[in-house]
Amino acid sequence: QVQVVGSGGGSVQPGGSLRLSCEASGVIFSRFVMAWYRQGPGSQRDLVASISNGGRSYYTDSVLGRFTISRDNAKNTVYLEMNSLKPEDTAVYFCNAKEVLPPMRNYWGQGTQVTVSS
Repeated sequence: QVQVVGSGGGSVQPGGSLRLSCEASGVIFSRFVMAWYRQGPGSQRDLVASISNGGRSYYTDSVLGRFTISRDNAKNTVYLEMNSLKPEDTAVYFCNAKEVLPPMRNYWGQGTQVTVSS
């Protein structure tokens, strides 16, 4: 049974930091690109950052230099280190696992709330 479970959200003041974690079980982790998406109130779900099995990463412009995505293949876990948080980072953050080889499966975590407010 495949499970993708995210954790680590919370409430912080502007300028603060949080680290999100996401563990994928029941999969061959190396076959998956891992990513974090976020969805703010009344907004669509947008890609924040992604990382390949080989460690190649991508960041959306608004988080470049503030967020760092990493993965521990031994633990089937992906992390998102978020620094210098801004109110506009407030959203529900979703972990995503996308298989890069057939059958190209796609899995979502349950979402974790991040609130940045003074």
